[in-house]
Amino acid sequence: MRTADPLAALVHGLADDARLVDDVVAAARAQSPESARLPRAESRRYVAALIRAGCRTFLRTGEPEAGDFADAGRFGAEGAALGVPMAALISGLHAGRSRTLEIAIARGRDAGLPDDVLLQALLRLNRYGNTLERHVLDGYRTAERHLDGDRRLARIRLLRHLLLGEEGDGADPARFGLSPTGRYHCVVSDATDPSRVRELEQAFARCGGVLAPVRGRLCGLTPRLPGVAGSGPAVVVTTPPVPLEKAGEAHHLARTALRAARERGLTGLCDVSELAGESALAAQPMLAGFLRDGLLAALDPADEFHRELAGTALSYLDHGQRLDLTAGVLHLHPNTVRYRLRRLRELTDFGERLTVLETVRWWWALSAWRRELPDAA
Repeated sequence: MRTADPLAALVHGLADDARLVDDVVAAARAQSPESARLPRAESRRYVAALIRAGCRTFLRTGEPEAGDFADAGRFGAEGAALGVPMAALISGLHAGRSRTLEIAIARGRDAGLPDDVLLQALLRLNRYGNTLERHVLDGYRTAERHLDGDRRLARIRLLRHLLLGEEGDGADPARFGLSPTGRYHCVVSDATDPSRVRELEQAFARCGGVLAPVRGRLCGLTPRLPGVAGSGPAVVVTTPPVPLEKAGEAHHLARTALRAARERGLTGLCDVSELAGESALAAQPMLAGFLRDGLLAALDPADEFHRELAGTALSYLDHGQRLDLTAGVLHLHPNTVRYRLRRLRELTDFGERLTVLETVRWWWALSAWRRELPDAA
């Protein structure tokens, strides 16, 4: 949208600038390592939403409206749900706001805005930042009240000791029903909504389990698994029961499997055994890159036809190298699938009938190639 007002043009540019979002997220996470417990994708989503809301508010006459700060409240609530200390969250927020103002000043000067115009704009942005901070704090405190803060801190300390090997403060696992001779499922979830987090914590507590945020993810140990059919879009990855001394290894495996489950779009309870292949491959990102670059160097990510070839081949491998099944899933004629596979073979060394190990190599390379596309989810 074109506008004759250079200040408005500057603000419009800030609202939709992906590099600005990345810069602000990096500044906030560097300033506050504790706030970096929040998964980066979620942090980035909130920063982008807050910047857009701030720019909309700036361009609108009158005072900000309550709805302008809904994302700020949710951001604070998720910080509480994931165990980020309030001071750390605010420290990251200050760093992000400072970086935003620095960039706005530099761009305003580059655009030739007079100093008095730039100063007034910065004062308005700063007022918005103060109001935004209050809503983050309100969201945090509201969620904290519903999450049984004091007892939850003890669970967090215990799990960080058992799962990460951090020095404990004398917390006794028996206080939470965990026995040194018992065997427990290790659990990791991507739930971030405070009400969903609370629901899961309570469900596992009823099964004798301990659940709390560890490094930005809801994690825990439980002797048995509850039904979590009502857990909405959240993924809950579990391992088979292990003794407490193996809990750290199980936790690392479950976090890796969680990434694989998210990429597959799964929800609800997922056993790590069901994600064995994806988890093993996800643990070797450098090797995935070598396969992608070595096997698919002839494919151009900017070429839509090449994207169709890669997507068709990946579906073909996912469906047992069956033309009929692949065609049905992709809603294509089998001859179209056959043609695309032939064109892929002309560009690469993609085989006609692949062995198990060859299938793994090509599936891995194609999956890595598609993840690198600019519009990949």
